Amino acid sequence: MNAKQADRLATAGLYAIAGLILALLGGLLGYVFVKGLPILSLEFITSPPQIFTSGGGVGPQLFNSFYLLILTLVFSLPVALGAGIYLAEYAKDSWLIRSLRVAIEVLSSLPSIVVGLFGFLFFVIYMGWGFSIISGALALSVFNLPLLVRVVEQSVENVPRAQRDAGFALGFSKWETITQIVLPAALPGLLTGIILAAGRVFGEAAALIYTAGMSTPALDFSDWNPLSPVSPLNPFRPAETMAVHIWKINGEGIMPDAAAISDGAAALLILSILLFNLAARFIGRFVFKKMSAS
Repeated sequence: MNAKQADRLATAGLYAIAGLILALLGGLLGYVFVKGLPILSLEFITSPPQIFTSGGGVGPQLFNSFYLLILTLVFSLPVALGAGIYLAEYAKDSWLIRSLRVAIEVLSSLPSIVVGLFGFLFFVIYMGWGFSIISGALALSVFNLPLLVRVVEQSVENVPRAQRDAGFALGFSKWETITQIVLPAALPGLLTGIILAAGRVFGEAAALIYTAGMSTPALDFSDWNPLSPVSPLNPFRPAETMAVHIWKINGEGIMPDAAAISDGAAALLILSILLFNLAARFIGRFVFKKMSAS
């Protein structure tokens, strides 16, 4: 086989792999949407679930998913930014830093059930917070932090050295160069990391079963006092997310329309992830233009 034949064969193989992946993804999404989209309605999206009768919705679970995502990003993003910037810009090459990077990679591959058990022992029992949103958000922060740190570090490292030198030539300090030149240039990579972390939060169930719980108390959506026990913003109340709800009704749901609710919730979960990704990219592109003046 000559070089041209090998090139054609490799190209055909890559196209076949890409086509197979697209076919699998299209088939999966098509199956979920065909079964789930007819179930979706305003009443289904906003009403609470029913345990024994049909006609329930997923309103509290949808709110819990977004609320948990926001809290998780609030807890994990500042720490990940600081750690990633330190590793990329300040850390010297030593055995300690190399060991730290290995530890981060090991932590990023931990099964979510292990993180959930850690969260159950530390946040739920030791800290005494019980099954609550804050226990779930902190467990998911531990789960996502290694990924975010690696993404921030690599995004900052990928900024060309010439841009840093340009900042120093203009008289910027190192911190000013990082905040005004490096971070805006690294924003697309940072945004990708946030979207990946958000997808893991939306789809996570195992860690949340042990930390946030598998039920949601009756909520009063007219009460936004975070200290009220019926407020949706109370971080110390149990919170069942969309992914946990799908798992629960498929395993122990006794309502007559359990299968239909599961199909609708799955379609709504995928649409939520898609809308979040589009919104994050739109906001990220807007902020990137403002920060880079391009």
